[in-house]
Amino acid sequence: MNTCKTIGRGQLAELYNPHLSPSAARKQLAAWMARHPTLLADLTKTGYDSKQRTFTPRQVEIIFEALGEP
Repeated sequence: MNTCKTIGRGQLAELYNPHLSPSAARKQLAAWMARHPTLLADLTKTGYDSKQRTFTPRQVEIIFEALGEP
């Protein structure tokens, strides 16, 4: 796995969905996160808040583990 760094929610969404508009990419990422059986619970253990604008390096790792790297 690549070394993770802090990344903005919109930046990460656009990496996963480069063909979508920024708004649609964020909505798609949120939908994937909500449908994953353990992702939100794992993120919550790190202090994740759905209103935060950036993901910590650990949160990025968790997302990559759950959804695969973009």
